[in-house]
Amino acid sequence: MTRIQEALCLAFVLLALAALAVFDIIPEQVAQFAPLAMVPWIIRRDPACGPRKA
Repeated sequence: MTRIQEALCLAFVLLALAALAVFDIIPEQVAQFAPLAMVPWIIRRDPACGPRKA
């Protein structure tokens, strides 16, 4: 999966959680801490600004 696809997937998930919270399908507290649940997924990726191998 490319970085653009990963970013779009992450954005879609976070927007979907926000929409579910707006329509009271999930509690606000769950949606409030949802970005923290995504941190391990973001950290596991290789750094984008790291040195490139020749």
